[in-house]
Amino acid sequence: MPTMNESDLKKEADNNLLALAKNRYPGRGIIVGMDEKNQYLVMVYWITGRSPKSRNRILINPSCGMVKTILANPNLQKEEDDLNLVIYTAMDERKGNYAVSNGHQTASALIDDMGRWIYEPDHPNHTPRIAAVVCLASPYFAKMSILKKSPTSYECDRYLYELALSSGLGYCITTYRCDGNPTPQFLGDPYLLPLTGDIDNIANTIWDTLNEENRISLAVKFIDIYTGESRIKIINKYQSIN
Repeated sequence: MPTMNESDLKKEADNNLLALAKNRYPGRGIIVGMDEKNQYLVMVYWITGRSPKSRNRILINPSCGMVKTILANPNLQKEEDDLNLVIYTAMDERKGNYAVSNGHQTASALIDDMGRWIYEPDHPNHTPRIAAVVCLASPYFAKMSILKKSPTSYECDRYLYELALSSGLGYCITTYRCDGNPTPQFLGDPYLLPLTGDIDNIANTIWDTLNEENRISLAVKFIDIYTGESRIKIINKYQSIN
């Protein structure tokens, strides 16, 4: 089977970006790839939300290489709210490994120990747990995982990928396929998106692509393949209220 050339891959990535722009509610999303100059590994994490609880969040960078969710306005929290699926570490790194996920499984992804996790216990949506890991070892690959409720039972279906990274391209997975009630789970394999320009340009491109009403937060991490040092750009719709 013939392989796609670079021009075809870029065209596919651009078309996928247009499709994402038409998706009102992809849920939470992850992108992992390489910048155009082959100098940085790139990680992207975003949150879109419909409910007041989902929207009452911002992303912060509390320490080097880490991204966490916190409440934007703690005064809006209700006593009965379970924040276990809302507050978590979304990005972390350790000894040349870099992980991103949509929940508390980030630490497990770092050490390749996802076996104890299943999809989120948020009936009736049964939100998939998504995660990705990259490491500073050439040739550069991303390990991505999607843990989803089986369509025929309450068992967990596990989809694991090992994907070679190419300049200016990233692989994307999301929790949901589109809007709905309950929300339909992501289907298919990770798909290509463009990673064009510097960290600011990538952050602004993905942010501008996400549905304006439902986008909440976005973080982009650039990891220098020569030094291992990382830097993070965050965009939040809301400001923190203490």
